[in-house]
Amino acid sequence: QVQLVESGGGLVQAGASLRLSCAASGRTFSAYNMGWFRQAPGKGREFVAAISWNGRSTYYADSVKGRFTISRDNAKNTVYLQMNSLKPEDTAVYYCAAASSPRILSGTGSIDYWGQGTQVTVSS
Repeated sequence: QVQLVESGGGLVQAGASLRLSCAASGRTFSAYNMGWFRQAPGKGREFVAAISWNGRSTYYADSVKGRFTISRDNAKNTVYLQMNSLKPEDTAVYYCAAASSPRILSGTGSIDYWGQGTQVTVSS
């Protein structure tokens, strides 16, 4: 089992920045590819970004490319999502995910573990 706990969400104005963190405990964190997903009110969950188990590969949804950066620190069992130039359309609950499958790096594939989510609200 892997437990994932997100933090860092909040209410910000458009143009601001936030950094989300996802702390993992349980089985070997470094064995998993990690991702961030989000779900806006009334919409389905969508892929945001992913990073390989060793941090060498990253992948982003077109909607966040150039504004968001995913990173990880395997020594701290933590994955991060730096979000810059936030827009009102980025408002959503953000979920951390762990996947043994590398398909998460293309925004697809099955997820082994989910976090409980953290709310990000961007006002205009």
